[in-house]
Amino acid sequence: MAQIGTVLSIHLQPARDALPRLVEEARALIAHGLEGDFHGKVKPNTSRQVLLVDRRVLDALGFAHGALREQLTVDLPDLDAAPAGTRLRVGDVDLEVSGPCEPCEVIGQLNRVTDPEALRQTLVGRRGILARVVGTTGGGRIRRGDRIEVVVPTPPAP
Repeated sequence: MAQIGTVLSIHLQPARDALPRLVEEARALIAHGLEGDFHGKVKPNTSRQVLLVDRRVLDALGFAHGALREQLTVDLPDLDAAPAGTRLRVGDVDLEVSGPCEPCEVIGQLNRVTDPEALRQTLVGRRGILARVVGTTGGGRIRRGDRIEVVVPTPPAP
């Protein structure tokens, strides 16, 4: 059975040092991430094409959507427990979880917190999940308000 979630916001970061900008929708490019976002542009098939963060993490920290440089802020309980290989259907896009996003001190510096290392430690296991774009249908769009369906991978045969 699939778990259902929702896309709450979409942020694109056009360059490494640019601030993420809020958009209503984004077009996904297979093996590259979201059009207009610098992640995945350098070379195809990287593990860090799309970062998804559950709103509960941001709420607990008092941060706005996009503050952790995520492309997708979602309402999806237990997002951080999704194992690598899990498939997510988000709007017209199929994502495959690459693994957890490991926090670094830079995220604290970007958010101007007084103790970036303390924020890094707080985010261990909660920074969200990284995913690759592995398929699209229709226009390959993800829109604010889209459903997220989680498809747990089938265990390997013995």
